[in-house]
Amino acid sequence: MRFGSTDSYIATDDLIMAVNAAVTLERPLLVKGEPGTGKTELARQVAESLGMEIIEWNIKSTTRAHQGLYEYDAVSRLRDSQLGEDRVHDVRNYIKKGKLWQAFEADRKVVLLIDEVDKADIEFPNDLLQELDRMEFFVYETGETIRAAQRPVVIITSNNEKELPDAFLRRCFFHFIRFPDAETLGRIVRVHFPGIKEGLLSTALTQFFELRETPGLKKRPSTSEMLDWLKLILAEDLGPEDLKRDGVNALPKLHGALLKNEQDVHLFERLAFMARRQSR
Repeated sequence: MRFGSTDSYIATDDLIMAVNAAVTLERPLLVKGEPGTGKTELARQVAESLGMEIIEWNIKSTTRAHQGLYEYDAVSRLRDSQLGEDRVHDVRNYIKKGKLWQAFEADRKVVLLIDEVDKADIEFPNDLLQELDRMEFFVYETGETIRAAQRPVVIITSNNEKELPDAFLRRCFFHFIRFPDAETLGRIVRVHFPGIKEGLLSTALTQFFELRETPGLKKRPSTSEMLDWLKLILAEDLGPEDLKRDGVNALPKLHGALLKNEQDVHLFERLAFMARRQSR
């Protein structure tokens, strides 16, 4: 089993190497990078490329590690006991399997995505150390041990919002997805918009990277925002000449797809104001 670029996903050589190294080592692949660089989509493409099912566990600030194993609904069992329900005698009726349990009991090898692990409490990664290391866990309510029938390919994503524990990092193969250069981003765009004209693409890429590198920008636009922007440009049938900016018109066309906060919009408005004053 080897991962590579697919018809709908462009992977750099170092990313391909990282995925295949993690699969060979049977270690979780920890993928970091700024939002919008395709970390979540990577897991889906790995599953497609390797012909595996994917199980996605989307982490929130309130998520607890034990939820990935199972949850025991004691309240429902108490209520059923008061109502005299027969199902109350089997505790398994009140156990909800988590994403790790689903991945462990799968008949075939699967991809397990633990998405945005840094959103959870700082202890969350440490609480999963043993389960991810041994690929097993104990269910106290039933007295059984759940072991992975097939060791899943585990991909963990992080937006780098907080530091992860060293003990957790030691058990992972790490890769940082750098923002693509103009050539790679162009290849990504052609995958999504195969009929795009080269003149329009070249102008859009130039404008996009100029905007990304503007000093003082609070949130730099990502790959996904670039694709949204181009989708709007094509829908409005704009040409290369429509995208060109000068100091007086500093804001790009359809800038709401690229600039996502008022500070950045005001930054370009100030640049335009300064350019108008200098041109007088």
